[in-house]
Amino acid sequence: MKPIKKILYPIYLPYCYLTFIAGLLVVFPFVLIATMLGQPVAGNLVVKLSRAWSDSWIFLIGVRHKNIVESPIDKNRHYVFVANHISYIDIPLIFQGIRKNSFRVLGKKEMGKIPVFGTLYKLAVVLIDRSNPQSRANSIKELQKVLDQNISIFIFPEGTFNETGQPLKSFYDGAFRLAIEMQTPVKPIVFLDAVKRMHHKSIFSITPGKSRAVHLPEIPVEGLTMNDVASLKKTTFDLMEECIKKYGGHYQ
Repeated sequence: MKPIKKILYPIYLPYCYLTFIAGLLVVFPFVLIATMLGQPVAGNLVVKLSRAWSDSWIFLIGVRHKNIVESPIDKNRHYVFVANHISYIDIPLIFQGIRKNSFRVLGKKEMGKIPVFGTLYKLAVVLIDRSNPQSRANSIKELQKVLDQNISIFIFPEGTFNETGQPLKSFYDGAFRLAIEMQTPVKPIVFLDAVKRMHHKSIFSITPGKSRAVHLPEIPVEGLTMNDVASLKKTTFDLMEECIKKYGGHYQ
């Protein structure tokens, strides 16, 4: 870190978290109103509010986000979105990368316990307790219901932060099984700079700068069966890994 940055960082860091909390407090009353509307209206409204919060916060802390569109998102279709997971800032970046309201995120159950943020989080995500096999099974059922309502879902197929030092951590099968079972195309998105904006080792490592997300071509699943899960997973992995290398993405 350059000397001038070292001097300013003790001011910048609390500013980031104060604006983070302030933004949540502004949208929270609207989230409470949304809870009265029932699904899927409530969830779609919370996604829209989350994007407004993300837009404001990302701007205020000096992160300049850009979507690189190799293949656009069709807002009239639904997908199984998948993305790489390497930073705490990935959550607000989801709303930068996906500019549509009808999607839900598969998220960690423990995040729902955070005051204020947890209430917003639980309306915009399908919660999963990864330590509980029954919770994982129930989450898959909930995701199937979401897709049945023509609403997209978003999953980090790596499951947890990629701390391998490689472009990607190995993928779990879940997203690809779900895509095949529901005959819903996989739409990969790659975050190129998230680990530079906030390293996975510490929530106190946030820095201003560029942020890029790449919209890759969708991967069709028509006619695929559960015997094709490994092949679909590998196709997606290879496409995303090549994207990280192509654009000079950061992964450590």
